Amino acid sequence: MHITQIRLKNFRAFQDVEMRDIPRFAVLVGANGTGKSTLFQVFGFLRDAMTTNVNTALSKLGGSRGIEEVRSRGSEGEIEIELKFRPEPSGRLVTYTLCIGEENGRPIVTREVLKYRRGSRGKPWHYLDFSNGRGTAVTNEIEEVEEEAQLNREEQVLKSPDLLAIKGLAQFERFPAVVALGDLIERWHVSDFHISRARPEQEAGYAEHLSREGENLSLVIEYLHNRHKAIFDKIIEKLKSRVPGISDVQSKQTEEGRILLKFQDGAFEDPFLARYVSDGTIKMLAYLTLLYDPEPHPLLCVEEPENQLYPSLLLELGEEFREYSQRGGQVFVSSHSPDFLNGIELDEVFWLQKVDGYTQIKRARNDKQIAAYMADGDKMGYLWKQGFFEGADPQ
Repeated sequence: MHITQIRLKNFRAFQDVEMRDIPRFAVLVGANGTGKSTLFQVFGFLRDAMTTNVNTALSKLGGSRGIEEVRSRGSEGEIEIELKFRPEPSGRLVTYTLCIGEENGRPIVTREVLKYRRGSRGKPWHYLDFSNGRGTAVTNEIEEVEEEAQLNREEQVLKSPDLLAIKGLAQFERFPAVVALGDLIERWHVSDFHISRARPEQEAGYAEHLSREGENLSLVIEYLHNRHKAIFDKIIEKLKSRVPGISDVQSKQTEEGRILLKFQDGAFEDPFLARYVSDGTIKMLAYLTLLYDPEPHPLLCVEEPENQLYPSLLLELGEEFREYSQRGGQVFVSSHSPDFLNGIELDEVFWLQKVDGYTQIKRARNDKQIAAYMADGDKMGYLWKQGFFEGADPQ
């Protein structure tokens, strides 16, 4: 999956913004409060709305005030989210639009549209079109038809107008396009890794992918060791090259049925428990586990990966994010670190700036001065630190 464009209206700091021609690896910079985390909240909101409903997903963001807290301050219109993406590298462009309003004080989906463009020209075909809990969805594969009149549209009524149509219809194979989109959204990963959550012993269990907060790190390490030994060995080798002294990592089950991580230091006979190693060691292991997942997430979002890590490690980490995106998982990273940005290319950087209380999104490649300096061999982080990104002070 490759998201090529995002349009947001009335979603917190984003009163009306667009990101166009988004690369597979995108890095967001900006001062505190400009909305870097908010952009990731959009992806998290869509995933939560898929598993519950828009009312619950908004409450998770805005507490008891729900839509009032999420809607841009001073605005009264609907919240609008629009994504343009290609499910396959060379596939057709798909547009998903979601509009959220209110009815009797309760958030509802006022409009939800999924449409395909057959070629570079012509009117897109609506594959799904719902308003207030009612609408139609196409039940045949778009590749099977040559004209829009051949599409089989089936009318549907949702149980509640606060449900996403893609949530309900993704359960049925006769709506193939909706199934594909629903599967992609459910597999998005917005990382909010907490070192304190990864340190404690875990109840014995099973986990293939690192969780959002990382509390299952020991279980994933155990899974990789048992099922993907070559990948596990690669992770350990990379960790050893970046953390002096570390020679091995083990995931062990105690007599009480709990799983704990043990780190072997070559200078000592006995391994250390996770609670005794540095924050940077735990975080680097978590990022390597995430980035070398045997099945990459279609979308990966990571906030400020530089925290607790030595600046010398950030260039290589940035390259690994880029490699992850090239393997099939699009990556969004936010950062406050010029050291991290020094390894990022001109086409990959967006910066966020507050103007009259709302956020605007700018692109580094569209700034002629920044582009000229980069062409002469300068580094993005140095330019950022010297103030070339207006309104995006890294300090």
